[in-house]
Amino acid sequence: QVQLVESGGGLVQAGGSLRLSCAASGRTLSTYTMGWFRQAPGKGREFVTAISWNSGSTAYADSVKGRFAVSRDNAKNTVYLQMNSLKPEDTAVYYCAADRNLSLRLGVTLKEYQYWGQGTQVTVSS
Repeated sequence: QVQLVESGGGLVQAGGSLRLSCAASGRTLSTYTMGWFRQAPGKGREFVTAISWNSGSTAYADSVKGRFAVSRDNAKNTVYLQMNSLKPEDTAVYYCAADRNLSLRLGVTLKEYQYWGQGTQVTVSS
């Protein structure tokens, strides 16, 4: 079983930056695709970004392209989300997720991920 714990959320002004971390325990994530999703108040959970097991491939939602960057350190069993130029519409609970199925395709839907963290709140003030 994989346990995921997100950290790094908080309150930031528009234009600012935050770096989220997702630490895993229970087993190594070195062969897992990792994703970040977010859920704003009153909305469904949406895809933000994903990274392949070897960091060779990444995918981003159009809304965050050029502002967010995903990375991972398999030696530390940790995935990161660097968020720059934050906007009020980025306000949400951010979740990391793990997909144990080896695939050339990065998952962009919730059902493609088997393990989820509890989420960390990001609030961007205008």
